[in-house]
Amino acid sequence: MQDLDRALAEIGAIRSQLARGERFHGLGPSAFAATGVLAMLAAGAQGMFLAAPSAHAGTFLMLWIAVAAVSAGVIGFEMWGRSRRMHSQLADEMIAAAVAQFVPAAAAAALLTAVLSLYAPQCLWMAPGLWQIAYGVGVFASCRFLPPAMRLVGGWYVAAGLACIALAQGPHAFSPWAMGLPFGAGQMLVAAVLRFSETGDD
Repeated sequence: MQDLDRALAEIGAIRSQLARGERFHGLGPSAFAATGVLAMLAAGAQGMFLAAPSAHAGTFLMLWIAVAAVSAGVIGFEMWGRSRRMHSQLADEMIAAAVAQFVPAAAAAALLTAVLSLYAPQCLWMAPGLWQIAYGVGVFASCRFLPPAMRLVGGWYVAAGLACIALAQGPHAFSPWAMGLPFGAGQMLVAAVLRFSETGDD
């Protein structure tokens, strides 16, 4: 039994090593394009129904956290299905390896939001920019699994986040387009990179 357990552990380690060395094909352009449209729709809805977002920072946070959760669900669902088609028996290892690269940036963004909300609510206007920077860092961390052009996406999100912190303050704090434009355009850029990389592979 010990030999069997050791052999199974070695097989699992080999599979994980193979997964870390492969390019991940589980991300599809359709889900990212849909989340880009969702970001733009959410920005439009905020502009219509939340006239003074600075006075309702909690509502702003809940709206965009909900958008992020729905987007993660849409991307995750497509990733699960595509991985099983594209990576067959290595699908679980490929998903775990890809997600593990992005989780630290997502966790950092969540913790930053919690700390600002609890201890520095006057600084919450920086949350959109910080989210975008964290997303960009997560994209950069995942680049070894993804097409090389995905670095453009990481650069876009970091640059957009810095611009958001520089410009979207004071009367422009919590602007719907400080979230809608960066994430709408960024997710569409991801979809374009994935689509053209599929065409190149074909």
